[in-house]
Amino acid sequence: MTIVDNKKAFHDYFIEERYEAGIMLEGWEVKSIRAGRVQLKEAYVIVRNGEVFLFGAHISALPTASTHIHPEAVRTRKLLLNADEIKRLIGKVERSGYTLVPLNLHYLKGRVKCEIGLAKGKKQHDKRDTEKQRDTQREIQAAMKQHRR
Repeated sequence: MTIVDNKKAFHDYFIEERYEAGIMLEGWEVKSIRAGRVQLKEAYVIVRNGEVFLFGAHISALPTASTHIHPEAVRTRKLLLNADEIKRLIGKVERSGYTLVPLNLHYLKGRVKCEIGLAKGKKQHDKRDTEKQRDTQREIQAAMKQHRR
């Protein structure tokens, strides 16, 4: 079940591969995510010292869940992947000009998971082509709907 999607990632990048990663969260963050107070719009993923981190994900604190601590809404959160997956990602990001972007947050067996994508940046004309294709599909669907009546 999806919690939040990063629609900007699909607009700005071609997604080549997808990986599912666990996230190291604090208790108040889990409660806030369950309440839907999370945003991935400006978030990105980096690899540092053989570990993968999520930067810029904004998790707003619930006033009831974070009374005795001072929550930090935009902090660095470690992503949990297999060592083989991390090595593969490091190789592609450093060599081939790829970048890592968070695609969505979702639940899997009661745990919060982050789907990250190995992505290549889109140029402006690619974004325009995608927009044209989307408009064309929308017009086709509308015409077919009209035709069925």
